[in-house]
Amino acid sequence: MFKTIADPAYCEVRSVIQFLNTKNVKPVEIHRQLVEIYGENVMVRKWVRQFNAGRTNVHDEARSGRPSVVNDGLVAKLALVSWRDYLFKPLHKQVTSAVLKLIEKERNGETINTRLVSGVMNCYVELGLNEDDPSAKGQTLSVYKEAFENTFLEDTERFYTRESTEFLRQNPVTEYMKKAEQRLLEESRRVQLYLHETTLEVLAKTCEKVLIEKHLEIFHSEFQNLLNDDKNEDLGRMFQLVSRIPDGLGELRNLLEAHIHNQGLSAIEKCGETALNDPKMYVNTILDVHRKYNALVMTAFNNEAGFVAALDKACGKFINNNAITRMANSSSKSPELLAKYCDLLLKKRLSFEMSNRKFFIQMIVFKYIEDKDVFQKFYSKMLAKRLVQHMSASDDAEASMISKLKQACGFEYTSKLQRMFQDIGVSKDLNEQFKNHLANSNEPLDLDFSIQVLSSGSWPFQQSFTFALPQELERSVQRFTMFYSSQHSGRKLHWLYNMSKGELVTNCFKNRYTLQASTFQMAVLLQYNTGDNFTITQLQESTQIKMDILIQVIQILLKSKLLVSEDDEGELQPSSVVSLFFNYKNKKLRVNINVPMKTEMKIEQETTHKHIEEDRKLLIQAAIVRIMKMRKVLKHQQLLAEVLNQLSSRFKPRVPVIKKCIDILIEKEYLERTEGQKDTYSYLA
Repeated sequence: MFKTIADPAYCEVRSVIQFLNTKNVKPVEIHRQLVEIYGENVMVRKWVRQFNAGRTNVHDEARSGRPSVVNDGLVAKLALVSWRDYLFKPLHKQVTSAVLKLIEKERNGETINTRLVSGVMNCYVELGLNEDDPSAKGQTLSVYKEAFENTFLEDTERFYTRESTEFLRQNPVTEYMKKAEQRLLEESRRVQLYLHETTLEVLAKTCEKVLIEKHLEIFHSEFQNLLNDDKNEDLGRMFQLVSRIPDGLGELRNLLEAHIHNQGLSAIEKCGETALNDPKMYVNTILDVHRKYNALVMTAFNNEAGFVAALDKACGKFINNNAITRMANSSSKSPELLAKYCDLLLKKRLSFEMSNRKFFIQMIVFKYIEDKDVFQKFYSKMLAKRLVQHMSASDDAEASMISKLKQACGFEYTSKLQRMFQDIGVSKDLNEQFKNHLANSNEPLDLDFSIQVLSSGSWPFQQSFTFALPQELERSVQRFTMFYSSQHSGRKLHWLYNMSKGELVTNCFKNRYTLQASTFQMAVLLQYNTGDNFTITQLQESTQIKMDILIQVIQILLKSKLLVSEDDEGELQPSSVVSLFFNYKNKKLRVNINVPMKTEMKIEQETTHKHIEEDRKLLIQAAIVRIMKMRKVLKHQQLLAEVLNQLSSRFKPRVPVIKKCIDILIEKEYLERTEGQKDTYSYLA
């Protein structure tokens, strides 16, 4: 009689409840018949107790008119257990095989009844009962996984192994990647349509292993070809596929880094020696390479951190070590050329938006430069010249550039640059005061005269050469010196005549010209107020300019055709006679003859590099003292590592220089070698 409860034909909940109520089956009889069906076990006794307790509830619920919930679910689950054991287990292999054949047909492009497959999957899921507690809510998915999912995954791996191998044999990798993308999308949709949602993750991993991971070597070799051919869309597709594999992108990052490095080196090498003296060409070449591959990283590689790092490493390598730095025999050539490029831009009149965009681009190159102290030295020298010679196109642009450098390297890096601006502002006020002073006195100057007072610690200028100031200028200098001394007692002025300039008005030529000249050029030309011909020796005695500097000054005046000599420009001797050329002609009435001298530029470059080396030694020593003061005792290798780490943001110290600095500090008794330990240092307070 009770066997009818386990028969699917009598599983309807209401019928079973009615059956139990009308027959009033005793617990002993329930137990006997359950033992007959399922055998004697703990579960049978548990079910009997639950039926017995549930029957009371059934009678109570019947009297109150409420539907039974507890026994409905319990009886349904008992029915499912019998369905699983007596019908499903003998047949599920055939059912699963039939479902897998349907899925394979769909993979091959045929249309199938997905509702049928979905029904089977739901049946598999429903049969996943918790046998320890049949009344528990939810399924364990044990039947679904054992009867279907495991076999399905094995079948999927076999199918795609065969298909991917065959497809790659007959098609290019770029087409295979499209196929792989399509297949991964299809499998994801398959889970959504008729498989259980928990299958998605394991199915995706299985497909990725077969379609991508097993072919990574082919992807790597094709990646280089795609880079060479600028196939950005295909590169993006490869990135999306390979990124699914754990640690799969490592080799692609390495390949990208090597490619960008080689492209950068090649681009700079194509510039040849021209870029050695053409900062615009050099910096624009670097920017072109960076712009191209930065766009690639952002679009194809989704700005992924590893690919951004590969771009940065590659740019850092080729910017700091390339054909130009080797020609110059100096790793500091890149920061020098970048500083010169900034100088060119800051002399141009650009809109604020344009200049800001240009500075942002410059800062990209600046970020990759190792020797930032070299850039600082050259930039400060060029800024000083722009400010002193009034060559800056915009004070706002200058301030904006300094602000960007400050953001990148901190306050200390730009402190002297900012003080230069302050000095220029103070000098403007001082000039106004001096003009008012002259206006109030009864002895006005008979020429326009303005000065700039620069604080000695902030400006990168050297002491002026020996020089005899022309009589025409001496009175102005004396008047200002007296005025300044009365305003600031205790301060001493050092005149930088080599940085000064002025204007001369001619009265000896057919036309009246205004010559913009350096102070040295003015001193030479003013000598011709007293005569038409002078030997170089005579000019040297009257001006007190060093002979090598004087010859260069005269060479510039000869080139401009203001002076003439019987000797060639390159063969001037102290005895050479230089005469005023009265037939001088020029289309412009205002003529700039203040051209930088080669020797001056060479000396300036040499002194700049010399100062850089001296400053580096001081910075290294200061870093060593800071570290040792904190650590007290430290081994040699640890000290080297900490010094390199501290100074890496400014420059890359060379190990031999660090060792020399350690020896200097030992001599100065800041450090000592620990007794019995040659490679250990102790700090001396």
